[in-house]
Amino acid sequence: MKIVTSKAIVFCLFLQLPVYSPINAQGKVNWKKVNVLVYTKNGKGYVHDNIPSAISCIQKLGKQYGFKVDTSANSSVMTEENLKQYTLLVFPSTNNDVFDTDQQRLAFRRYIEAGGGFVGIHSVTGTERNWKWFKTMLGGTFSWHPKFQKFTVRVIDPSHPSVQGLPKVWEKEDECYFAKELYPGIKTIMAHDITTLNTSDTAQKNLIIKNAGNFSELYPAVWTHDFDGGHTWCTVLGHDKRDYADPVFVKHIFQGISYVAGSIKKLDYRRAYADSRDSPVRY
Repeated sequence: MKIVTSKAIVFCLFLQLPVYSPINAQGKVNWKKVNVLVYTKNGKGYVHDNIPSAISCIQKLGKQYGFKVDTSANSSVMTEENLKQYTLLVFPSTNNDVFDTDQQRLAFRRYIEAGGGFVGIHSVTGTERNWKWFKTMLGGTFSWHPKFQKFTVRVIDPSHPSVQGLPKVWEKEDECYFAKELYPGIKTIMAHDITTLNTSDTAQKNLIIKNAGNFSELYPAVWTHDFDGGHTWCTVLGHDKRDYADPVFVKHIFQGISYVAGSIKKLDYRRAYADSRDSPVRY
């Protein structure tokens, strides 16, 4: 009779254990303890008409899943004391300067450093274009987009919880956002298929090639970014206000919120170190 050693038994048991990654080991969300601030202030310039629809969408999700939703377009909410109550902040289609003072910017930054969460939607990459730290936290800043049109978005990380149940090849009408000052630390989970954009107009084609830069076929559309203590999830999809009543897109937004909420433990302001908006990042 063959004798199985204890080492062999341990090895076999080890092979049967599930492998956990930071993604599938993400914490389960207790929605009753989740408090979300939807912040909608815009600076001078273009303001999206989808913002009321985005607010309504997130409020409905709050009622459905049992989490609290506050909304504000007033930058006075950006104080350290006020932000302490929120699990995550959502910026839906914000654009240009959304803070009135550097003290507000510092309060926002310290919230992220303390371990706070951030969800950015659509034109969020056009927010605070003159603040280096904010652009780095986002992963880049807005460069240009072609005309609103139907094109393809592809899931490139099907294991990520924020894309579960979404079409792996998603044809939708939207704006294909390009960015500049891209930060290398982001983790892309969905990408624009820029080969499916309309290039019949020579000027548009040349601008697509120029803004795609060294990307040839796929360009970041949805990503996560753990940066400077905080947890960020961004999607540049969602230009059309009708998206926020579309079940597939609503699922996309909810799963982004859920991913960030599940990444948050407890805010710890002992980890917040910045004493100005532009304090050097402690990598």
